[in-house]
Amino acid sequence: MKNRRSVYLDHSATTPTDPRVVEKMLPYFTEFYGNASSIHGFGRKAEQAIEDAREMIAKILHCDPIEIVFTSGGSESDNLALRGAAWTAQQQGRGNHLITTPVEHSAIGRTTAQLAALMGFERTLLPVDRHAQIDEEDFIAACRPETTLASVIYANNEVGTIAPIPQLAQIAHERGIWLHTDAVQAAGQLPLDVEVLGVDLMSLSAHKFYGPKGVGVLYVRKGIDLVPSQTGGSHEENRRAGTHNTPAIVGMAYALQWAYDERETRIAHYRAMRDQLITGILAHISDVELTGHPQDRLPSHASFVFDGIDSTKLLMHLDMKGVAASGGSACKTGNPEPSSVLLAMGYPAEQAIGTLRLSVGLQTTPEDVEYAVNAVADSVEKLRKLNRVLSS
Repeated sequence: MKNRRSVYLDHSATTPTDPRVVEKMLPYFTEFYGNASSIHGFGRKAEQAIEDAREMIAKILHCDPIEIVFTSGGSESDNLALRGAAWTAQQQGRGNHLITTPVEHSAIGRTTAQLAALMGFERTLLPVDRHAQIDEEDFIAACRPETTLASVIYANNEVGTIAPIPQLAQIAHERGIWLHTDAVQAAGQLPLDVEVLGVDLMSLSAHKFYGPKGVGVLYVRKGIDLVPSQTGGSHEENRRAGTHNTPAIVGMAYALQWAYDERETRIAHYRAMRDQLITGILAHISDVELTGHPQDRLPSHASFVFDGIDSTKLLMHLDMKGVAASGGSACKTGNPEPSSVLLAMGYPAEQAIGTLRLSVGLQTTPEDVEYAVNAVADSVEKLRKLNRVLSS
């Protein structure tokens, strides 16, 4: 293509760290570098920074600071939530049945599968519709006397669909079941008030909302005593061992605060760019379908499935044109297998292999979107022509 430019449309995979966040982090690398578990002055300064960050995050979640557990990211938060809560419930004799969905992030899917395969738990996977949404009646029907924990993703990482978390939490609580949600994609865009959501456990990851990589949060409602899945020191009220990553924790707190201070402006920008993307792709390309819910989806998220296209080849073509995108979840990029999420949504395998995720960010411009739409249209046309030649 002429006038090649570089366009990053993979913000659901990760976001650039806000320069303001980097500035807040820097002193904790070189000046206030003490171990937060040490009792001397260097350690106390680090500990104070961590507790200040805990309070900042707790205000956004509308929870008590003691309910905030710092982790290494979304995957660890998911693992700790599921294993910790499941083991606790099992230890208390409450039951060993778990409920989740087939469209969760792999940190949920593989963890619940392991609990079922190796640790004596039973798992029910709820069906989803064409938009990746579950039916509340199916959720009710799956609940048993021995059900202790359910995990439903807040906003789907592949197709952007938003789940009715408050309604599911109410159903769960009426039956004495804890509800966890993976809110990694939702953080920075959707409300995180845990009292409104009604969740008992919730996972976040800083690098999805312009914070640093390698740090996350698990919200744990008071009264739930998690069995730690990472043992060692008595950090985080004995819930997660390991020396605190003070710079990253500080950076995450500021990134989350600014995300919600500026949320109205950010969301308006995301929606404008996302809608331009969706309109352009659907107008310029034939045999393409928007995946996920058309309205109840993340403001920054557009996802599609193209007939007769292998997403891995499409991503290579786009990369050569300077457009960074994903074939669904970033954790699955490069995998030639059909998307398990799309298969669960009812798409046939030959169609589920042609998925594309485009996610906009703060720096995305209308010119970036126009360029990307043209790049996708050109790439799809060339790949389909090549397929026709090879099949003739």
